[in-house]
Amino acid sequence: MIEFLVSLGPWAWIIGGVVLLVLEVLAPGQIFLWLGVSAIVVGLIGFVADISWQAEFIIFGILAVACVVIYKRYVRGRSEASDRPFLNQRAVGMVGRTFTLQEAIRHGEGKVRINDTVWRVRGPDLPKGASVRVVSTDGAMLSVEAHEAG
Repeated sequence: MIEFLVSLGPWAWIIGGVVLLVLEVLAPGQIFLWLGVSAIVVGLIGFVADISWQAEFIIFGILAVACVVIYKRYVRGRSEASDRPFLNQRAVGMVGRTFTLQEAIRHGEGKVRINDTVWRVRGPDLPKGASVRVVSTDGAMLSVEAHEAG
């Protein structure tokens, strides 16, 4: 098998790199991308310099590790501040806000209407129309306490 790959020369690395890039498209995760780029770079080096296949494997290994480490350290760790930080955590975004009970809290549970959604709440028994403040969440359940207006 190695003899066949050696007979392909640098094209083996280019083909391998393209296969890895296709794998990245099919199973995204940013690892196959860097392995594919490293393989293509080794193939391009093979066109320019006459090096042994063992040296090509060493260069590939060094490039692959370097690319993945650089990606994980500098690129993946960065996250841009979102203008909607609670987009996928709507309940967490309710903490600290004040609402009016749509349904009285009896036996520790009631409901509030927030925009077009009715949320279940847990807290002290309070009448319908009472003002409550969200203090924490447990999944889609909001924990509330009585809120004094003013």
